[in-house]
Parts: sequence; structure tokens; C-alpha cells
Amino acid sequence: MRRGGLWLGAIVAAAGAVVMLGATSAPAQTSKAAIDAKGDASARPWVRYPSWPQRDEAKFNTLANLASPPAPTAARPVPALTGDPASGQKLVADRNRGGSCLACHVMGPAGGADLPGNVGPDLSEIGNAGLSDEQLFNFVYDARVYNPETVMPPWGTHGLFTEQEVMDMVAFLKTLKSPATFKTALDNPDKRPPPVEKRENLDALENPGMWAVDRAKALWMTRGPDGFACGTCHGNPAAAFKTWAAAMPKWDARVNKVLGVEEFVTRHAKATTGHVWLMETDANRDMSVYLRNLANGAPIAVDTASPEAKVAIERGKELAGRKLGELNFACTDCHGKSANHWIRGQWLGEPKTQYDHFPTWRTSLLAIWDIRQRFQWCQVNIRADELTPDAKEYGDLELFLASQNDGQKLSVPGIRH
Repeated sequence: MRRGGLWLGAIVAAAGAVVMLGATSAPAQTSKAAIDAKGDASARPWVRYPSWPQRDEAKFNTLANLASPPAPTAARPVPALTGDPASGQKLVADRNRGGSCLACHVMGPAGGADLPGNVGPDLSEIGNAGLSDEQLFNFVYDARVYNPETVMPPWGTHGLFTEQEVMDMVAFLKTLKSPATFKTALDNPDKRPPPVEKRENLDALENPGMWAVDRAKALWMTRGPDGFACGTCHGNPAAAFKTWAAAMPKWDARVNKVLGVEEFVTRHAKATTGHVWLMETDANRDMSVYLRNLANGAPIAVDTASPEAKVAIERGKELAGRKLGELNFACTDCHGKSANHWIRGQWLGEPKTQYDHFPTWRTSLLAIWDIRQRFQWCQVNIRADELTPDAKEYGDLELFLASQNDGQKLSVPGIRH
């Protein structure tokens, strides 16, 4: 079978239409995998996962809509600073306000110097820097007046802190004049070692994500409403799909967007078996894990040369750089400018190696996440509204990410905290 030439269905082309064969007929091979190009591939209306924060962030940018308030064009004047440093010390460590200042900065005694990050500069001696009250105030309120591409959230402009609260924080910053004292070496982000995953991700005793492979094998042989199963056409999936998933996602003109493995499973299963395996359902995740697991060891090699792929990758690149949500972060802020740094206790990795292990088992959640759910969580976590899993924007972003992982060998299911 040609790479990327997957066919699973019992179909024939007749008079320009796709016609399903009877349950007793032999499936017909086609040069291109059949898909149901109509309708949505995920639930509608989309409902956010119940365990996730249920904030409505419609007034801020998403990958599909620009809505955030504009950046200020000039610094706000601060005639007289009337701040409470004790209140400010509590505010900079308030993790309910977008993760707190400690997520990115060491700030002397603030928060007990408990696992601060180092995305931003150490502010433990900022009181000795000679900055004016106005400068300090505007750096906190909205640092875009000094650097339009800053990764600092616009705390004031986006309403996370009031003007008085920012004044309290500035009053605290002015008291910081000596280095932080860390209780342990791990609390010092400059000495904290990067995480290294040592668990054997393909061992079912260590990675429950492997159980999806067994479940998918059963699904593979389960006939759908149309009388056919995946196994009807693919009796030897290990041979048929040895490299297929490594070439996904890819542009598909029939739906006018990039299709990833998960959406392909939904549309192909419906067209050829009648199964309804919507994205972000258990059956879809299991099949996605299985198809990628079959291609383990194959180097990622998505189409980057066709005109359609080039345009989609460029769109994905633009989306990766788009500032989103109340915290005003872009993918490239965390996995570009700030890569290989700590945001509190979380290591920010480079784009390469961020794709080859998906879908992955999340030990902290006891669940399998595919890459689209990971995209969704990133947005919700930075206080933006997520898109539906089958959104065309996610397809472009996935293809861009996959292209940056060219040559990385698939190892699915992964295992991460």
C-alpha cells in the first residue's frame, strides 16, 4: 500500500457518487481513502470538559477570532504612588490571578520562594534598579508600552489586577533589595534540572495508555451499522499501517482543510463502516493511539512541499505566533522565546519533541490526551476560549508543529505527568 494511501471502506464509485456495497459483497479498493466530508467531526454544540475551568473569555483573542482590547500607545502617568507593600507581596503570589508573578519571576521572599519560574528576570533586587514609580507601574500594568512583543501579561489592561492592586505590587517591588533565599536547590529555577522522562512508555505495566491498543484491536474487528469493520479491508494492520500515521496530518481538498489522524478516523469510519467515532470520544482516542502505535519507529514525514501544505503551514505559523486570551500568550511565547525555562514547576520545551509522543497518557489526570485536546488545554490555561477539536485552525497548527518535528520517530502512546 502506498504511504498515505489508506483505504478502509467497502465502496465503489458509480456515476460520480460513492455507493456502499451490501454487507455480503467484497469491499472494493480505491485509490484514495473514503471519507464522509459532510458535517462535523466532533460534538455540536461543543461543551468544554467538565473538569476544566468554565470561564467565558469571549472578549479576548482566540485562534479563530480577534477580540482582545488594543495595546496602549503610551505609558500611564502615576502622579503619586499610594500602594501597600504587604498587600502587594500577597498579590504577586496569588495563583488565582493567572498563575501569579512567581510563575515567571524570582521575587525575593514572595511566596516563600517556593518553585518560582525563570521565564522573566529575577526581581529580588529590583528595588536597587533606580526605576521610577511610573516605569514600575507600567511594566506591571501593561509592559507592551515598552516592548510590544513582551511575554508579560497585560495585567491591568486585561483586568486581572486593578490600578490600586498594581500600585500595591509596585510598592512591594520597591522593597526588594537583596537576593532570594531558597529552602532547597530545587526551588532555584536556575539550578533546577530539566525533567527527563525515564518511564517505559510502551510497557503496559508502566503506561496505562497501552491499554488503548488492546481496546482498539477489538474495535478494529467490530462491524458497524453498514456491516463492515476496519478488519474487513485490513486484515493485517501491522503491515498496512507501518508508516501511515507518520505522514499525518495532511491537507485534504474534500474537506478543504488539514486532517489529522483523529478527524480522519471519524470521517473514514462513518463513510465505510457506519461507526460514529467522534473526536474526543474514547473509541476515537483508542483508534488514534493504535494507528500511531502501528507506526512507532517511523520518522515523522508530513507533506511540506505541495502548494496546499505550504499555505497551511504558513497559516499554522501565524497562528502559533498569535497572542491569545486574557494572559496574552502565544504558542511561540512559551515554546519559542521562553523555551528551556521554568514557569513555576513546569518546564517549557522546544517545539521539537512536542509531537512525536501524542496521544499520550497523562499520569496526573489518569487519561489519554491527543494533540487537539492539548491545544485546547493550552488555550483554556491561558484564559482563552478553546475551539472545537475539528477546527480548521487546529489542523493548520498541527501541521506546522508536525513539520517542526520532521524526522522525529513516533513513540506512541507517550507518558507525561
